[in-house]
Amino acid sequence: MPEMSRRDALKAAAAAVVATQLSWALAADPAAAAPAEAAAGPVKLTWLEGGTPAEAPGTTFGVAWPKGALPADRAFALTAGDGTAVPVQSWPTAYWPDGSLKWTAHAVGATAGTSESYTLAPGTPAKADTALTVDTKGGTIDVDTGVIQVSIAKAGAHDVVRSIRRGNTDIAKKAELVVLRQPEIDDDYEGSGSSTRWERFTGRVGSVTVEQSGPVRAVIRLEGRHERGSRSWLPFVIRLYLYAGSEAIRVVHTITYDGAQEPGNAGGDFIKGLGLRIRVPLTDELYNRHVRLAGADDGFLTEAVQGITGLRRDPGAAVRTAQVKGEKLPDISTWDTRVSSALQYVPAWGDYSLAQLSADGFTVRKRTKAGHGWIHTTGGTRAPGFGYVGGVSGGLSFGLRDFWQKHPAQLDIKNAASAEATVTLWLWSPEAQPLDLRFYHDGLGQDTYEEQTAGLGITYEDYEPGFGTPYGIARTSELYLWANAATPTAGTLVAQKDALTTPPQLVAGPETLHKAGVFAGLWSPVDRSTSARKTIEDRLDLLFTYYRDQREQRRWYGFLDYGDVQHTYDPDRHTWCYDVGGYAWDNSELSTDLWLWLAYLRSGRADIYRFAEAMTRHTGEVDVYHLGKWAGLGTRHGVQHFGDSAKQVRISTPVYRRLFYYLTADERTGDLMHAQVDADETFLRLDPQRKVRTDGYVPGDRHALSIGFGTDWSGLGWAWWTEWERRGPQWRTARKKLLASASTIAAQPNGFVQGSGLYDLETGAFAVQSKPVIDVSHLSASFGLPELAAELIDAVDEKDIPGFRAAWLDYCRYFNATTAEKTARYGAGFKVSLVQGHSRLDAYAAKLTGEDALAARAWRNFTASDGYPDASTPWATTKIDGPTVLNAGTDATWVSSNSTALYGLAAIQDLALVGDALS
Repeated sequence: MPEMSRRDALKAAAAAVVATQLSWALAADPAAAAPAEAAAGPVKLTWLEGGTPAEAPGTTFGVAWPKGALPADRAFALTAGDGTAVPVQSWPTAYWPDGSLKWTAHAVGATAGTSESYTLAPGTPAKADTALTVDTKGGTIDVDTGVIQVSIAKAGAHDVVRSIRRGNTDIAKKAELVVLRQPEIDDDYEGSGSSTRWERFTGRVGSVTVEQSGPVRAVIRLEGRHERGSRSWLPFVIRLYLYAGSEAIRVVHTITYDGAQEPGNAGGDFIKGLGLRIRVPLTDELYNRHVRLAGADDGFLTEAVQGITGLRRDPGAAVRTAQVKGEKLPDISTWDTRVSSALQYVPAWGDYSLAQLSADGFTVRKRTKAGHGWIHTTGGTRAPGFGYVGGVSGGLSFGLRDFWQKHPAQLDIKNAASAEATVTLWLWSPEAQPLDLRFYHDGLGQDTYEEQTAGLGITYEDYEPGFGTPYGIARTSELYLWANAATPTAGTLVAQKDALTTPPQLVAGPETLHKAGVFAGLWSPVDRSTSARKTIEDRLDLLFTYYRDQREQRRWYGFLDYGDVQHTYDPDRHTWCYDVGGYAWDNSELSTDLWLWLAYLRSGRADIYRFAEAMTRHTGEVDVYHLGKWAGLGTRHGVQHFGDSAKQVRISTPVYRRLFYYLTADERTGDLMHAQVDADETFLRLDPQRKVRTDGYVPGDRHALSIGFGTDWSGLGWAWWTEWERRGPQWRTARKKLLASASTIAAQPNGFVQGSGLYDLETGAFAVQSKPVIDVSHLSASFGLPELAAELIDAVDEKDIPGFRAAWLDYCRYFNATTAEKTARYGAGFKVSLVQGHSRLDAYAAKLTGEDALAARAWRNFTASDGYPDASTPWATTKIDGPTVLNAGTDATWVSSNSTALYGLAAIQDLALVGDALS
């Protein structure tokens, strides 16, 4: 077909799609018209860390299925390795466009038994011996796991959990959220006149939703704000997870910052303390009450509220032994009377506090009660954030995950010598300096566009006044509570602590996920079958290991920082450019998150999974705005995660959260992805290309928004695609916009090479331009665009996105082509960079066309271009120590996070697509 007639045909096809899509989008849910069931083999599941966890309070996991294999209403059965049927609760989390199941989620309770492996297959699930129940009829929501009974507040309450009972025993009550607000910071620590007073705010529940109600798993969502008098701030979302047969509650806690922080000492909303506070009723004698606080390496502080060991008089060996073990002491009448008659002189230690103010040290202190001095108890390196308070008749274990990693954190036990102890799990320790989110410099005179451009040229920071605001960023934390029938044994405490720090996670292996078609064949399981493959696999391992070790060496920890990595290395200082403008925190630049998740998919390695999990929790919350005028946008890399003025969907894109959601069914991550469906609305308020425009465009017209086909459209497209496959509340609108936009990109004279177009917010379509334009950015395909295009081509019928496959194939074929080839195709050439990373475009084109020359070009560009070329990359690290650096470790001056992310993605995808051509 001649080129002009081809373009005319594409325009006509795109116009037809746009005209008919609204009515098509309102048609019946395709999930209701499920295909005939195809053979779907059983899926083997194992624990992520291997073996069998000593404590598994309840687990949710995800499994992928091939297109067309299972209908939407298929039920599932689970069996343990010994053939025992295990009760399981299942639900769909994603569908293929034909309505068949793509991802399913499954929950097993604490009564599932201990097995190293399980098998999931279509079938009838076993019934639980004791099913979890949820009762919403009264003034509270009451959940019974068969072991504990939990009463949850409804709207208007100041407690998120009213009570936790075990049988006839009250274990805990009145769990409430606490925030300490400090309006000013004394910057010089010597009395500048600034006030250091603080105010206490308490969470108030605004709405409650029962998201799941058994029979194995219950999920209760509470949403509200923190209040003090007439003022409220810091919106929160709490989810409570309960499982059949479990004595534990998992709490997922999210706050969104909506305060103000003025420069200097002008005042603001500084968080002095942030925590969850719980009351624990106590009825046992003081000497039958116990406190446990976990330290490093399975160590525990093991004490009684009123200790009878180490006294001048001996109550008897049986008495001492029982108290140390946490068991009920022999009747007091059997003690040595010199002790039993003088107990009133033995102090009761009612208050304990463990503060982890850095990644490297914690201290423990205690006192008898308020109004009396604290005494030093002990200290250590890294506490896991786990403790217990209670007595021989029952008590509460509690923990805050990533405790030392997200310092400063703290555990407080107060009034354990009274009828009711108070436990506070501080996500931000009140003993630390307040959380200071003020922008880190005064603007440096960058008042004009020219001055800002000059600043970008020297520090790589994209600065504009007022853009470095924390308003709207969020942070999610995980907490666990166990309602114990008695003081746990040492072994039980260690098991609970381990379940807190490394929650047991069931997973399907790489072969299963690959067979299901996850990520459209852009990855394959690790393969070292040839020397060439082994070399690349070893280099991928080296890169991940280096970043994992750098996190420890450079202490990439902290409440807001944990999970991210740094962007650029400074070889002169032998440190990362943590303080240099846009070279500091990485903020998902060039898809670091995606590299890690694909690395996990193909390897099944627990250490990669946990690293990627922490990054997903960070980048989806701290690097993205969830409130305000930039809600739905993320922030480019910088010294502060929210500091750079480039606010774009390339950072907030769901492609970086999607795999974590499907592997775990994590509802918070699901919220984040759903929130992106309307991210196109932000283009009315902020033009991401405003600093480089020369055409005078200003956003405002809903029917003609200038949007790029690369980083902009891929971010929007991932939101729409994910909403569609999840069948979320806006999936029909999302599908309409995705298909309309994809079709009209394809209809442009130069397809993706056209670069950008005028977008209609209502229809999702781009205006088809009359003249060909060449506008290619090296970043266009660096934030999930290749992966989105591959998924659409793999899963969506070509008639629904006419010309899209051809348009994307064109882009892949010509991005790394010669100038002569580009000129022959487009009438002119264009320069490109990041060639090694874009070798995956060559590989994809080779896969689609079967052309050996493209496969050879892919490996040539991968091994001998920019990034980490074979000929000049040392592929080694160097040991360094003082006085060159603060902390001894390793150095690799040749490493940059941009190159690492692109090398990782290219290596993984090239191996999967054209691995057979590798020599």
